[in-house]
Amino acid sequence: MNYSFTDLIMTVAHPYVGRYEAQGEGVGSVQVQMSTDRTSHDIAADGSVMVSKVRARNGTVAFAVQQTSNFNVWLSNWFKYLETAPANQWAETLIELRSPAMGIVITCTGVSPQKQADRSYQATGQQVTWTMMVSDIDQRDYAVGGS
Repeated sequence: MNYSFTDLIMTVAHPYVGRYEAQGEGVGSVQVQMSTDRTSHDIAADGSVMVSKVRARNGTVAFAVQQTSNFNVWLSNWFKYLETAPANQWAETLIELRSPAMGIVITCTGVSPQKQADRSYQATGQQVTWTMMVSDIDQRDYAVGGS
């Protein structure tokens, strides 16, 4: 299997803001991180362990983007819209990450901005990181190549 970041297709969509699709341009990295442990142990005084399965699939997605990129402009406009939009629109964003080469599709629903990206101004252009809170991260792996 081969890896290329430019094979990763990133889509961010909101029903009232529209959608933005990027395939590497202006993006330095994408990080998907789960927040909730999927298992929990409760230990009784006698040492017996009760195991609990936790179904939560919440987490974060962080896009590190060039501060002059079209993606950063789109995310800034998305954030500005959400700041004044009705509360019921706050978490209506969807993120989809697709990598046909690696056979992965990650669908993130219930997405809202953690905060506006921090800004840095220096002699050379920088990247800014947009971190999104996600209520459900669903990763699907599928067979690549036809065997």
